[in-house]
Amino acid sequence: MRGFLDDRQAAHDPGHFIAAGVIRPSPEAPARIGVLRAGAEAARLRLDPPGDAGAGPVEAIHTARYLEFLRTIHARWRTIEGASAEVIPNVHPASRSDSYPASAIGQAGFHQADTACPISGETWGAAYWSAQCAIAAADAVAAGESAAYALCRPPGHHAFADLAGGFCFLNNAAIAAQRLLQAGRRPAIVDVDVHHGNGTQGIFYARDDVLTVSVHADPDDFYPFFWGHTHENGDGAGQGANLNLPLPRGTGDAAYLDTLGAALDRVDAFAADTIVVALGLDAHVGDPFQGLAVTTEGFARIGAAIAATGLPLVLVQEGGYLSETLGQNLTSFLNGVQAG
Repeated sequence: MRGFLDDRQAAHDPGHFIAAGVIRPSPEAPARIGVLRAGAEAARLRLDPPGDAGAGPVEAIHTARYLEFLRTIHARWRTIEGASAEVIPNVHPASRSDSYPASAIGQAGFHQADTACPISGETWGAAYWSAQCAIAAADAVAAGESAAYALCRPPGHHAFADLAGGFCFLNNAAIAAQRLLQAGRRPAIVDVDVHHGNGTQGIFYARDDVLTVSVHADPDDFYPFFWGHTHENGDGAGQGANLNLPLPRGTGDAAYLDTLGAALDRVDAFAADTIVVALGLDAHVGDPFQGLAVTTEGFARIGAAIAATGLPLVLVQEGGYLSETLGQNLTSFLNGVQAG
């Protein structure tokens, strides 16, 4: 198995986010990289820096207007008298079809879904190299590797084509899937993060060439709230190419693995020849978000179940936040994949 990490991803260091009206330290901290690196190395995986595939693979998923915003908004924001050190929105449009303002404040509201994705001067560079790790993993699998792991940070699955949210700016899993598609593969994305991959769903929702499947805590009372429900199964050409499998809060290993089995059955029915795994480790019982109750051993069983499909795997790191077991959970998952 190949592994990829670029140390420039650590430059993005969000100061805080707001949850339930309270300003809190951001759990999506640079220290995650060191813990995840150690977890990968404990599974005998070497992490190499990716090459630079350029902006093309990112532009294949994200709009030009959005990418220009990410590149330039912090410098523009800092010219506003009294502005905060980070770009944080305070006003939002009612719909994506509303008018697009010239104002930096208005554009922040248009392109940032919530207060969990503050933008600093280092955010664009970190997100760019995070995406390059996913591209490198996809290219390795397209070239014949059976599996590749991308330590992507910041994560990506809450980012839509033109919208950041939930710690995410560029949708690494979607970029990897599109890269595989262009290499002649038929990819499926299986998202095992505790949060629904709403951005990934949105990007492919009206398409039938990439299957998107997400196993996550029920959004009736869990982020991202407005997406991830069972009735969301695609639109137009994409009808039937999206599957959401929400689970009750506190679901443990046995029920989770049963549900994952249903997800993998859909992958088989789609006749996918490659799986992109949006690898959240925050379904763990000890994760700060406390959504599900998967154990460390459970992650080994999840990895083994996915590997048992016999399909090549692109493993793209999503969530999983600082706790005593974060690194162990990654080790367990990767060992499960390698044993499978």
